[in-house]
Amino acid sequence: MGNRIKRFRDRCQGRCQSLFHVQQSPAGFTLIELMVVIFLLSTMLFFATPRLQSLVGANENKKISRWIMLKSQSLKEKAVQHQKRYILHVGLDSGLLWITDESMSEETVRDAEESGEQLPEELRVTDVEYPEQGKIAIGIADICFYKEGYSDKVLIHLEDDDSNQFTFLIEPFLSKIRRYDDYVGFEG
Repeated sequence: MGNRIKRFRDRCQGRCQSLFHVQQSPAGFTLIELMVVIFLLSTMLFFATPRLQSLVGANENKKISRWIMLKSQSLKEKAVQHQKRYILHVGLDSGLLWITDESMSEETVRDAEESGEQLPEELRVTDVEYPEQGKIAIGIADICFYKEGYSDKVLIHLEDDDSNQFTFLIEPFLSKIRRYDDYVGFEG
């Protein structure tokens, strides 16, 4: 029995080596293999690049939208929690948003302004609208968040380079901030 296995192993060993033996070419890849790889890479880049370009601008708009919405909600909560009046300043000319509170000194107010959130270049604040005071289109608009738990009712209007407008509505007694994908005003 042992001899049979040995003879079978000897016969198979020669065949198995010839079946699984791959000759390696010293020249590297063939021209066809390189062309196929380049074609596949260029096809993937062709479809991926436009998508990546459109996401860059969209991410900046989404980032500033999230910042406005989350900071406004947070300021309402912080005003009640810390029993301070917080102010969201909107620099209409500079495109800068920053936060102060009533206990800050002049120096810390300046520091807060310098470290504020800058709008991306393709985005600008067209105006800030109050129901009683009307629209503010130049200078600085202040949105107050009071320690009693309410805030100013205000609309913040933004516009991008493609003339797409959107509006943020901050309600006095609601914590959720609404975003409209159009220019919305208090009048009609």
